[in-house]
Parts: sequence; C-alpha cells; structure tokens
Amino acid sequence: MRLTSFTDYSLRTLLYLAANRDRLVTIQDIADLHVISKNHLMKVVYQLGLSGLVETVRGRNGGLRLGKEPQDINIGALVRSTETDFFMAECFDRAADTCPLTSNCKLKHTLNDATRAFLTVLDQQTLADMLPADPAHNQTKPVRIMRNAAKSTKA
Repeated sequence: MRLTSFTDYSLRTLLYLAANRDRLVTIQDIADLHVISKNHLMKVVYQLGLSGLVETVRGRNGGLRLGKEPQDINIGALVRSTETDFFMAECFDRAADTCPLTSNCKLKHTLNDATRAFLTVLDQQTLADMLPADPAHNQTKPVRIMRNAAKSTKA
C-alpha cells in the first residue's frame, strides 16, 4: 500500500510541529525542510486546521503549532481521515470493477485482511510514539540522498 502525498505531507507536518513545540513554525519552514510544494502544503495545513490538529496564528510573527498534544493524535485516525480510499485492487470499488474473476476470487479477502492489519498497527501508534526519545537527536535539517553516486574505489 502506498499513502498519498497528502497523507505523507500531513504526517511530516505534524511530526515537525511536534518536534518544534517551543516555537511557531511557518509553512515555508516545513516546505524548505522537506523540499515540497508550499502551495500543496498550504492545502494540507488548512485541512489539519479544520480537524483541530493544527492551530494557526495570524500576523507578522504568526505561524503554526500543534492543536492537540502528540499523545492525543492517533496515526491510524489521521491516515483514515487523509486517505480517500483503501482500494487495494480494482475489485474493491464495485462501481469500477470490471474484473471477470471477482465472483470467485479470494484475493480481495486477503487484501482486505492485509489492509485491516495495516490500519490496526497504525491505530496503536500516536504522534508521540513517532518522536525521538531524546530531543537532542531530533533532526530538523534536510538530508539529501544522492542516487547513483559514484562508488568509492579501494586503493
């Protein structure tokens, strides 16, 4: 299963806000850190604000902060609220299902069980569980991963 970028950005935003509770954070801070679109992030923050997970402070020195305590933000509930569906295969959507095997196929049941197990694991986690135990080890600077980097040679 792959989460949408909306869910990914929601999780990243909440994690960053939780790790920086001592100050107000701007959307630009988060966008720069993760090298993501500020415009898309604004839509994410707007929805998080509507749900009460993020508070916005307007004005010259404004910014964002968590609207709830990290231990009160359930990861499973967040994923359910940000994902549009959990259709693992075409047969999950009756309106779009054209598979000739649907009536006798057991794969749908297996995938449904897998989706339930995935969500059950997320339901057992809160935002607090996702934070490092030692705030000194919290990484708030972007990390660049270089793909296809030249391998070093032995001398």
